[in-house]
Amino acid sequence: MEISQSVQSKSEKLTYKAWLVVGLLCVVGCLNYLDRVMITTMRQSIIQSVRMTDAQFGLLTSVFLWVYGLLSPLAGYLADRFSRSRIIIISLFVWSLMTWLTAHATTFNGLLATRALMGISEACYLPAALALITDYHKGNTRSLAIGIHMAGVMVGQSLGFLGGWIAEKHQWTDAFIVFGGIGIVYSIVLIFFLRDAKNKTQFTESDQSDISFSSAIKNLFSKKSFILLLIFWGLLGVVGWMILGWLPTYYKEQFNLSQTIAGLYATGYMYPLSMAGVIVGGYFADRWSKKNNKSRILVPVIGLCIAAPAVFAASATGILYITIGGFMAYAFFRVFSDANLMPVLCMVADKRYIATGYGVLNMFACVVGGLGIYASGALRDAHVDMSALFKIAAFSMLICAALLYSIKKDVEDSYKNQLP
Repeated sequence: MEISQSVQSKSEKLTYKAWLVVGLLCVVGCLNYLDRVMITTMRQSIIQSVRMTDAQFGLLTSVFLWVYGLLSPLAGYLADRFSRSRIIIISLFVWSLMTWLTAHATTFNGLLATRALMGISEACYLPAALALITDYHKGNTRSLAIGIHMAGVMVGQSLGFLGGWIAEKHQWTDAFIVFGGIGIVYSIVLIFFLRDAKNKTQFTESDQSDISFSSAIKNLFSKKSFILLLIFWGLLGVVGWMILGWLPTYYKEQFNLSQTIAGLYATGYMYPLSMAGVIVGGYFADRWSKKNNKSRILVPVIGLCIAAPAVFAASATGILYITIGGFMAYAFFRVFSDANLMPVLCMVADKRYIATGYGVLNMFACVVGGLGIYASGALRDAHVDMSALFKIAAFSMLICAALLYSIKKDVEDSYKNQLP
């Protein structure tokens, strides 16, 4: 009886720690992504204070994205090789310091340097954070835990308007001082509460010293399922950036709306529905995993098979409310993939290289997504109808669903080959 109570107590304690980690990291993710959007909402105030061209202002975001994407695989390797929690805490502290220093930059070159360093700090966060969550959540809570964390990230994106509001009411530098200070204080809090999972520590002691970056990359790319996952995530990134970047313009031109109303229709529902979708997609995958261990692959496939026709219908009609409904369905169902990407990666990659693998996926999505934005702009210059671009996006999502389903088959074949 006493032994049973002791086991139950330990289980409850582990569950509490596992969800505490998710809660703590939600705040970090929110801060990270708040900064990305915040600077774009205060363009006028920054340009008035620090002389620069529009091209130079755009470069502030571009250099961040380039550094962030290119360093993601190496940052993931560091999270596999060393303590994940320490990588996260150091990343947040550096992020906070760079945010605070951004407010004190008086030249374009100074701002450019802080954005580049910001890219380094943020590259170290996401692979380590998602890997740490999977260390704690090994059973039927993994997708939901990832989904809640991604919802926290989306909260940060949706709060980006605070930068413009603070810049308009006070000084643009105030926003960076305030959030930089909050980050520094929070990184100190994490020192006392954020810890690696015990199983990660044991794994480090036995095998982790043998890990090298080159061996991690070779191991990942030796697996067909990882390459398929890489293509899947990159193509889905192109779709996401294309729709996010051009949807306001589509509403404005297709339905003769004002810029304000078009922007509202394009973004007003996107983040709330995506936050709900990423949690529902995680919860549904976890519940189904009790009966089907491939549920974390199948749930995103289902989501994409709903999102694709919804986008096609939205771009094929001249009725505004059908278009809005279609893109609302896209916002909710597409993010089923976000909640389950890391759990799927855990199914196809060597457990030693989970964070490195996510870093590679992140880098590829950034590079291909950027190229996708450029390509869609080039098609616009060539007078290609924007509704045709969205139809291409819908077809691309079906290809993504097929790629993900083929990963399911590959995982099943690998499992059969391992049987005696």
